[in-house]
Amino acid sequence: MQSIWEQETFYRNRDVIIIGAGFTGLWTAISIKEKYPEKSVLVIEKGKIPTGASTRNAGFACFVSLTEIISDSEKMGWKKTLDLVKMRFDGLKKIQNYFPVNEIDFEMCGGYEILNNEEPLQKLEEVNSQLKSITNFDKTYFVSNEKIKEFGLGKTKILVENPMEGSLHSGKLLMKLLEKCHELKVEFLFGTEVLEVSEDERFVEIQIATDLILKSEKVIHCTNAFASKFLENEEIIPARGQILLTEPIQNLKLKGTFHYDEGFYYFRNLGNRILLGGARNQDFETEKTTDFETTEFLQNHLENFLKTVILPNQNPIIEMRWSGIMAMGTEKSPIVKQLSVRQFCAVRLSGMGVALAPKIGEVMADLIDANPQNHSL
Repeated sequence: MQSIWEQETFYRNRDVIIIGAGFTGLWTAISIKEKYPEKSVLVIEKGKIPTGASTRNAGFACFVSLTEIISDSEKMGWKKTLDLVKMRFDGLKKIQNYFPVNEIDFEMCGGYEILNNEEPLQKLEEVNSQLKSITNFDKTYFVSNEKIKEFGLGKTKILVENPMEGSLHSGKLLMKLLEKCHELKVEFLFGTEVLEVSEDERFVEIQIATDLILKSEKVIHCTNAFASKFLENEEIIPARGQILLTEPIQNLKLKGTFHYDEGFYYFRNLGNRILLGGARNQDFETEKTTDFETTEFLQNHLENFLKTVILPNQNPIIEMRWSGIMAMGTEKSPIVKQLSVRQFCAVRLSGMGVALAPKIGEVMADLIDANPQNHSL
């Protein structure tokens, strides 16, 4: 049982409770407190620190690769695709304007994509025309084959550049978000698992222990792939992203963030080391999981990719391996909507949480006090 001191402080009723302390949960908490400073906001996080994808990603500050936007436009149409790209683009701008870039290691080092053939280049002019209203650039993408040798990508035939993308330090960004939350008087319960969520006409009740229930006027689910526990009617497919990191490499030429095969492979330099992740399309079914593990099959595949595509004729030593859990669906639009009178969700960010979360937080701040009828993004 709790004491009266605990009941009236840590476990008291709140105006808003957010489940999940990743990028989406923290940006949502910040946006709500900035818009409604009088509201009490509590963030509940299962882990000792934020996990999921937020602390386990590759640290890309990107909004879309050429082949990805071509694929998305064919599947979703241009309007949905451009709406999504604009939200990502604006989200990255917000990050740069919100925090000193040196404090989060934000570097506009350029985004690149390796192409296996010239077919996507046939769509280059159309894509640039569609993106101009978002980026204000006539050529968001252009061929930069002269950089192939500069980066040491000896076996690459075609390299496409996007100068408006870059990289950041995901851990430092999360720390700055937590600092801002504390400044705004957002409260936290870390290491706390939500067992059950129920709703009546007055409150949402959140059970966090057999004898402990928190109450709130509004609850926002921000646990991405792990939200399926409570959002059974939503299409949320977990997608594990495996990553490896090399030891320092002498005279490393590579600099920037790189995509390959519609973004299924992604790599970058981290100082003088190479960070490489992805390839889940080589084993889709196994990677539809919320288990934080790495597999011998995909790690071997990534190592082979590293030695043949990124660092041909070299034998780099692997220093670290890890995985993160993303959430996917049949299309890439996130699920940001009102679930009931008092419950909301912002989930399924399709591996783009870094860029999407700053703007999704703003959408959710508007949504929680709007007319509760059929709201969704």
